[in-house]
Amino acid sequence: MGFFKDLFQTKKSQDRQTVESAEEPQTPASRKMSANIDYILNSFKRTQDLKVRVLNKGEAALMFIETLTDQGKIQEMIFTPLETGKFDSINEIPNSKITTNIDEAINSLLKGHAIFLEDGSDEISLFNVTSVFNRSVREPENEKVVRGSHDGFVENVMINVNLVRKRIEHKDLVVKFYKVGKKTNTNMAVMYMDGIADPVIVQKMEERIRAVKVDKIQSPGYMEEFIEDSPISPFPQMLNTERPDKVVANLMEGRIALMSEGSPTALIAPSTFFMFYQSPDDYNMRWYNGTFVRLIRFSSFLIAVGLPALYIAIVSFHFEVIPDDLITPVKSSINEIAYPPIVEALVMVVIIELIREAGIRLPSPVGQTIGIVGGLVIGDAVVRAGLVSNIMIIVVALTAISSFVVPSNELSTTLRLLTFPLILLSGTLGFVGLVLGFMFIAIHLAKLESFGVPYFSPVSPLSFRDLKDTFIRFPVFLMKKRPKDAHPMTETAVESGREWKKDGKSDQ
Repeated sequence: MGFFKDLFQTKKSQDRQTVESAEEPQTPASRKMSANIDYILNSFKRTQDLKVRVLNKGEAALMFIETLTDQGKIQEMIFTPLETGKFDSINEIPNSKITTNIDEAINSLLKGHAIFLEDGSDEISLFNVTSVFNRSVREPENEKVVRGSHDGFVENVMINVNLVRKRIEHKDLVVKFYKVGKKTNTNMAVMYMDGIADPVIVQKMEERIRAVKVDKIQSPGYMEEFIEDSPISPFPQMLNTERPDKVVANLMEGRIALMSEGSPTALIAPSTFFMFYQSPDDYNMRWYNGTFVRLIRFSSFLIAVGLPALYIAIVSFHFEVIPDDLITPVKSSINEIAYPPIVEALVMVVIIELIREAGIRLPSPVGQTIGIVGGLVIGDAVVRAGLVSNIMIIVVALTAISSFVVPSNELSTTLRLLTFPLILLSGTLGFVGLVLGFMFIAIHLAKLESFGVPYFSPVSPLSFRDLKDTFIRFPVFLMKKRPKDAHPMTETAVESGREWKKDGKSDQ
């Protein structure tokens, strides 16, 4: 009981705590250069990659962190202009910044800047000489599309913001930066469209980010667990993507994007369950083709979650539902298996997960070989040995394929996880357990929220208007209103569609 008491007391104290933005310390620099250098060296615990270059016979000094700076930039931006006599003073060099706050200078060193100190002056010059190593922009491996753009985010948050701004050339696109993590000082960017995004949801996002007090934040995945509504739920409440076009589409609906330095993944909030089944390909192809593909994805949800449980319930409790022509093949397939179907299913599902994990962790050529050869060899061997029925092999294979149809890898993992409790329920209670399992999932989805927005919207609460882009995809010119679940301040997205005339007649 003490644990829960402490937990609730901690929660109450957090609710009472006023969230304040972190302010940079204000420590004035000394006019003695040696005092400033000692202060900076002691602040960095005299780390050996912090270099001090004494200039002008000991009257000035240049400091920089060797592992963060580009030596070529230091020579080009600082020393070459002074040696050529182009500038009489280092303070005259363009793109330099002057500060009298020594803590600001320390933070600049951590960003890869060089600082110039002079004896008898409390002014410190800052120069941006950061060494940049960026991965080239290319299509994300886990979110490929047939049609559409083929560029993706990288590990540099500034480049990622640039990719979004190139697609939204409008002054209403707002970008706000936050430093999160006491030790890592991770740069995070929040993006939204002013006038479209709900200010209440924007405020919630900002408050939750400011409330995070941890030593490290390495990726949006770290941040997600701190700011989502229900971290205990197996369902992701923020859509993650590496595609700029997907971020842009959601920003234009009134949602918010969260990016982090060092990660190519962007988080989108508020998110709904049906957003995880939408893909840019749905809108890049004909609307009826997009509808057909989307219906296949939704059917894959039922197959991935419920097919093994349904098979176990039938062969264990409800053999009468099998058609007469299939009774003999099914019975002969499972008749020689020494243990019940629930054990058979659990063993095969675990084997599939092992093969999947092995394929991911191993190098690409070896991983593909393990996935194909391992699956074929193990599948054939266990059937020949009489350990697993051939029908169970088919059921588990269909389940695995269906889980990979989901465009979101995170939701795909959730579906595979939900397979285990449903197998246990159907193996003990039959159809009753299967129904109870799906009822629990439906109730949980209806109860879940993402930043105050119903997670199962537009089904619960029901919105007929938003069903145009849920199970099916209507033509874009008919989706004139933004979805309600995003709480957009401006609902109209399409003012004029096909009002042009064809052969003198309106197309409408």
